[in-house]
Amino acid sequence: MTQTHKYLAISILALAAAGCSKNSGDDGRGSSASQKNEVAASAYPKQVYWGDTHLHTSNSVDAFGFGVRLGPEAALRFAKGEEVKSTTGTVAKLDRPLDFLVIADHSDGLGVTRRIYEAPRLLIRDPDLRRWHDMMHEGPEGSQAVTAELIDRAAKGTLPEAMRDAENQAENSRKIWTDHSAIVERYNQPGKFTAFMGFEYTLMPGGNNLHRVVMFRDGKDRADQVIPFATLNTPDAKVEQLWDYMDAYEKKTGGKMLAIPHNSNLSNGLMFELTGPDGGPMTAEYARKRAKHEPIVEVTQIKGDSESHPFLSRNDEFASFGDAGWDLGNLTMAIDKKDGDQAGEYVREALKRGLTIEAKTGVNPYKLGMIGSTDSHTSLATADENNFFGKHSGNEPNGKRAMEPQNLGTREGRFGWQYLAGGYAAVWATANTREAIFDAMMRREVYATTGPRMQVRLFGGWDFAEADLNGDFVKAGYERGVPMGGNLNETAKGAPTFIVSALKDPIGANLDRVQIVKGWTDRNGRTQEKVFDVVWSDMNARKKGRDGKVPAVGDTVDIAKATYSNSIGAPELKTIWRDPEFNPDLKAFYYVRVLEIPTPRWVLFDALRYGAKLGENVELKAQERAYTSPIWYNPKA
Repeated sequence: MTQTHKYLAISILALAAAGCSKNSGDDGRGSSASQKNEVAASAYPKQVYWGDTHLHTSNSVDAFGFGVRLGPEAALRFAKGEEVKSTTGTVAKLDRPLDFLVIADHSDGLGVTRRIYEAPRLLIRDPDLRRWHDMMHEGPEGSQAVTAELIDRAAKGTLPEAMRDAENQAENSRKIWTDHSAIVERYNQPGKFTAFMGFEYTLMPGGNNLHRVVMFRDGKDRADQVIPFATLNTPDAKVEQLWDYMDAYEKKTGGKMLAIPHNSNLSNGLMFELTGPDGGPMTAEYARKRAKHEPIVEVTQIKGDSESHPFLSRNDEFASFGDAGWDLGNLTMAIDKKDGDQAGEYVREALKRGLTIEAKTGVNPYKLGMIGSTDSHTSLATADENNFFGKHSGNEPNGKRAMEPQNLGTREGRFGWQYLAGGYAAVWATANTREAIFDAMMRREVYATTGPRMQVRLFGGWDFAEADLNGDFVKAGYERGVPMGGNLNETAKGAPTFIVSALKDPIGANLDRVQIVKGWTDRNGRTQEKVFDVVWSDMNARKKGRDGKVPAVGDTVDIAKATYSNSIGAPELKTIWRDPEFNPDLKAFYYVRVLEIPTPRWVLFDALRYGAKLGENVELKAQERAYTSPIWYNPKA
């Protein structure tokens, strides 16, 4: 480290220490509830808890660069249902509080843009840092340009030396991390609201998004024994190094972590590879290590939906949700996407690939439960279409954000109306505590929604009948079967039966249909998939056609008013379903997809509020949805 860089490091560190509380929005109003409170847990999960596992605050290098000035304190207050003012001064409040939150600020460059912004200009000698300092002080456009350059240079490994100095970065990160953990600890209220420690591991080779959210089961006492694991100073960074970090943490502290791969639709095929890290066949050891550390995946968020893709699922008329603009290339658009890349970045295909790898190695690395989250960089965990605060502070509610850009053929053509407003993580846990929610994620008893809070149950067994559905089907599901995320081992003759139940969001839209997506490997070792419509609204009138498809539910969206009507669809759909094509000799997985009736997207609300003139390509409405974690069928060995 040069003497000049030492001066910069010292000044930035001092500013971070003196200014962290001010810029975090920490006004001392956090909860003082004891973390030792005992919370009674139910015998089995009876309640679903709603949360966001992927939220960024002003401590994230890009969030601050994009203009956000709200810190962890404001983020937690907002998630709990309190009213806050957004960075642009707009009053923000959730219609319904969340039950839990993971603030996942980027581990790479933790707080660095804020420190550059606050540093005295005379002490900045590095020309790039000085230029960025000046650009950020010019206003939002300058800050956003700095952030875009930072992301590109991070992907290329060409950041300034001062930002790559390991000792300096570790010292700065520790200060921010321990201040952050103190805020999180105060807001954690067992039984009422759960605040988790976490960070985002920002692995991005060549702009290919291999990010993970790392989530702690533990509180400040253990989390403070480490700092977030970063890649800037890790030559040839690979995800296995993150897993080693997680193992070392657990050995050192006795605590627990899990990692959540996210936004896999921008990995250009690298998130769910068939090969190992060296390009050769994936080994059982590698598959086992991945399965241990990554039990769930973020399948939907603001930057698109990663459940499936029309290129992969050509017989699935609902496979194109949330893909507009996002299938052009990787995160930074440094590499264009090629046909075939989708196979390594969509979750349904990953589940199928997991069966293929298991057949060769005996281990399934992609036995993944599914959740949604926002990836919001505003400190505001909102996934409601009529209350969407955007991806970053420059994308907060305004009259222009839905109008431009319109060109889907460019990098800029996916950062406007193409953003989704979702999603959320739904967790079936025995209590609203760190331990119960974390453990539910580890056993994959979770599901994703694109924003609405529909209540979805899935159980698999061998002898479920209509009598169970009309009685206490939840009790029957746990006593005689397995819930979503579980393994159904062959113990009886005949096909498995599934209890499926979906209730509409209490303040949302009716339901169109419930589908079961099945994946399996055939006798030749090829993976297959099929989507079954198992129950839908108005079944007497909506008969399957010759092609086996259920007719569309209809459309009540009033474009001029941004409204819809629940005159179609159903408030509840439930059934007992038996696989009509079951082969007891073939491994398979089953998960549920629930579709709402069409409803207005956030762009339509913007048009109504601001008079925004929307282009021809803009998608004005959508069928919001939920995806459960699968149940895996395993034949006898």
